[in-house]
Amino acid sequence: MIVIDSNIVFSMLLKNNKFFNILQKENKKFVIPKFLFVEIFKYKEKISKYSKLYEEEILEVLYEILKSVTIVDEDLISNKSYKIAYDLVKDVDEKDIVFIALCIEFNAQLWTGDKKLIKGLKEKNFLNFYKEEL
Repeated sequence: MIVIDSNIVFSMLLKNNKFFNILQKENKKFVIPKFLFVEIFKYKEKISKYSKLYEEEILEVLYEILKSVTIVDEDLISNKSYKIAYDLVKDVDEKDIVFIALCIEFNAQLWTGDKKLIKGLKEKNFLNFYKEEL
Protein backbone atom coordinates (compact mmCIF):
# COMPACT_ATOMS: atom_id res chain seq x y z
CA MET A 1 0.00 0.00 0.00
CA ILE A 2 1.25 3.47 -0.91
CA VAL A 3 -0.01 6.68 0.70
CA ILE A 4 0.07 9.59 -1.76
CA ASP A 5 1.02 12.97 -0.27
CA SER A 6 -0.73 16.17 -1.38
CA ASN A 7 2.20 17.44 -3.43
CA ILE A 8 2.11 14.38 -5.69
CA VAL A 9 -1.62 14.82 -6.32
CA PHE A 10 -1.07 18.54 -6.94
CA SER A 11 1.61 17.66 -9.49
CA MET A 12 -0.84 15.34 -11.23
CA LEU A 13 -3.45 18.11 -11.26
CA LEU A 14 -0.85 20.41 -12.80
CA LYS A 15 -0.64 17.89 -15.62
CA ASN A 16 2.55 16.18 -14.49
CA ASN A 17 2.05 13.14 -16.66
CA LYS A 18 5.05 11.33 -15.15
CA PHE A 19 3.27 10.91 -11.80
CA PHE A 20 -0.09 10.29 -13.41
CA ASN A 21 1.38 7.54 -15.60
CA ILE A 22 2.97 5.89 -12.56
CA LEU A 23 -0.35 5.96 -10.76
CA GLN A 24 -2.14 4.31 -13.66
CA LYS A 25 0.53 1.77 -14.60
CA GLU A 26 1.79 0.54 -11.23
CA ASN A 27 0.09 -2.58 -9.98
CA LYS A 28 -0.04 -1.32 -6.40
CA LYS A 29 -2.72 -0.06 -4.05
CA PHE A 30 -2.56 3.73 -3.79
CA VAL A 31 -4.48 5.48 -1.01
CA ILE A 32 -5.26 9.04 -0.01
CA PRO A 33 -6.88 10.36 3.15
CA LYS A 34 -10.15 12.30 2.99
CA PHE A 35 -8.17 15.28 4.26
CA LEU A 36 -6.59 15.61 0.83
CA PHE A 37 -9.84 17.09 -0.48
CA VAL A 38 -9.51 19.94 2.01
CA GLU A 39 -6.01 20.61 0.69
CA ILE A 40 -7.20 20.56 -2.92
CA PHE A 41 -10.04 22.93 -2.15
CA LYS A 42 -7.72 25.24 -0.20
CA TYR A 43 -5.31 25.53 -3.13
CA LYS A 44 -7.74 25.27 -6.05
CA GLU A 45 -6.99 28.80 -7.32
CA LYS A 46 -3.25 28.12 -7.36
CA ILE A 47 -3.81 24.79 -9.09
CA SER A 48 -5.92 26.50 -11.72
CA LYS A 49 -3.40 29.34 -12.17
CA TYR A 50 -0.32 27.13 -12.54
CA SER A 51 -1.96 24.37 -14.56
CA LYS A 52 -3.51 26.87 -16.97
CA LEU A 53 -6.49 24.54 -17.10
CA TYR A 54 -10.15 25.40 -16.80
CA GLU A 55 -11.95 24.15 -13.71
CA GLU A 56 -13.76 21.49 -15.74
CA GLU A 57 -10.41 20.15 -16.99
CA ILE A 58 -8.99 20.04 -13.47
CA LEU A 59 -12.07 18.16 -12.31
CA GLU A 60 -11.62 15.66 -15.15
CA VAL A 61 -8.01 15.04 -14.10
CA LEU A 62 -9.09 14.73 -10.46
CA TYR A 63 -11.73 12.21 -11.47
CA GLU A 64 -9.11 10.12 -13.30
CA ILE A 65 -6.88 10.23 -10.23
CA LEU A 66 -9.74 9.17 -7.98
CA LYS A 67 -10.46 6.16 -10.20
CA SER A 68 -6.94 4.90 -9.40
CA VAL A 69 -6.87 5.43 -5.62
CA THR A 70 -8.70 4.33 -2.52
CA ILE A 71 -9.93 7.06 -0.20
CA VAL A 72 -9.29 6.18 3.44
CA ASP A 73 -11.30 7.57 6.33
CA GLU A 74 -8.99 9.02 8.97
CA ASP A 75 -11.24 7.49 11.66
CA LEU A 76 -9.60 4.16 10.82
CA ILE A 77 -6.28 5.45 12.17
CA SER A 78 -5.56 4.60 15.79
CA ASN A 79 -4.55 7.18 18.38
CA LYS A 80 -1.27 5.30 18.75
CA SER A 81 -0.45 5.81 15.05
CA TYR A 82 -1.39 9.49 15.30
CA LYS A 83 0.88 9.91 18.33
CA ILE A 84 3.83 8.29 16.55
CA ALA A 85 3.15 10.38 13.43
CA TYR A 86 2.93 13.58 15.48
CA ASP A 87 6.31 12.88 17.05
CA LEU A 88 7.76 12.40 13.56
CA VAL A 89 6.32 15.57 11.97
CA LYS A 90 5.88 18.05 14.82
CA ASP A 91 9.06 19.95 13.96
CA VAL A 92 8.82 19.42 10.20
CA ASP A 93 5.23 20.05 9.05
CA GLU A 94 2.27 19.10 11.24
CA LYS A 95 -0.09 19.24 8.23
CA ASP A 96 1.46 15.96 7.09
CA ILE A 97 0.43 14.09 10.24
CA VAL A 98 -2.49 12.26 8.61
CA PHE A 99 -0.34 10.98 5.73
CA ILE A 100 2.32 9.67 8.12
CA ALA A 101 -0.28 8.23 10.49
CA LEU A 102 -1.81 6.32 7.55
CA CYS A 103 1.61 4.93 6.67
CA ILE A 104 2.16 3.80 10.25
CA GLU A 105 -1.33 2.36 10.72
CA PHE A 106 -1.22 0.27 7.54
CA ASN A 107 2.55 -0.24 7.27
CA ALA A 108 2.39 1.62 3.97
CA GLN A 109 4.97 3.52 1.99
CA LEU A 110 4.80 7.30 1.60
CA TRP A 111 4.93 8.79 -1.90
CA THR A 112 5.98 12.41 -1.55
CA GLY A 113 8.10 14.97 -3.30
CA ASP A 114 8.46 17.13 -0.18
CA LYS A 115 12.22 17.19 0.35
CA LYS A 116 11.93 18.91 3.75
CA LEU A 117 9.51 16.21 4.95
CA ILE A 118 11.68 13.39 3.60
CA LYS A 119 14.77 14.83 5.29
CA GLY A 120 12.96 15.34 8.60
CA LEU A 121 11.50 11.85 8.58
CA LYS A 122 14.79 10.21 7.65
CA GLU A 123 16.47 12.02 10.55
CA LYS A 124 13.94 10.26 12.80
CA ASN A 125 14.48 6.88 11.12
CA PHE A 126 11.24 6.82 9.14
CA LEU A 127 12.44 5.26 5.90
CA ASN A 128 9.28 3.79 4.41
CA PHE A 129 9.17 5.81 1.17
CA TYR A 130 7.87 4.83 -2.23
CA LYS A 131 10.42 5.54 -4.93
CA GLU A 132 8.77 5.77 -8.30
CA GLU A 133 10.37 4.02 -11.24
CA LEU A 134 10.96 6.53 -14.02
